[in-house]
Amino acid sequence: MIESVEALRQLYPQASARSRAKQLDRLDEAMRRFVAHAPLCVLASAGTAGGLLDASPRGGPPGFVQVADERTLLIPDATGNNRLDTLENLVADPRIGVLFLVPGVDEVLRVNGTARLRDEAAFTQRFATPGATRLPALVIEVQVQEAYLHCPKALMRAQVWNPTARVATGTFPSMNAMLKSQLGSAIVTETDEEAAARYRTQLAAEGL
Repeated sequence: MIESVEALRQLYPQASARSRAKQLDRLDEAMRRFVAHAPLCVLASAGTAGGLLDASPRGGPPGFVQVADERTLLIPDATGNNRLDTLENLVADPRIGVLFLVPGVDEVLRVNGTARLRDEAAFTQRFATPGATRLPALVIEVQVQEAYLHCPKALMRAQVWNPTARVATGTFPSMNAMLKSQLGSAIVTETDEEAAARYRTQLAAEGL
């Protein structure tokens, strides 16, 4: 079992000069373009000392995350399950990591920094969209400290964007079916159709 950095490093060669040099303290033009085309990102947060870490997806039309400037990202908080795992973590510990993914692109943009939760109208109104009846309750303002483009090997291995790698319909039961198996029908009372209708209503309120 590996229990020290020294022992760990014996298993791997040193990182290349290129892999170290590509880490920036800001978002350059290529990175800003990546964010503008990303419909999906994953937020990592830490929370209270000793608590478990959390990773949570966020999605929207390409450009749903705004680049305010080369050191600032704005991520609208859309409707979810109201557990607020990420947001409560960020209140306790502002450190945040963000992965941006673009369909068809095997590279991944990684951004690390600190976050503030902004509920002022100057922030939420930035995300007013035609047809939307609801603004985000708040915006996650990320102060960028590290940013770099991750090599494509992970997504190439996974064949994430390859249509032939898609799981066949019916391989998994529906979310409702899985939750009913876990929790029982007394807790999970809605049908698959009712759940889908609820999601559609929530997305329509966001103009999607």
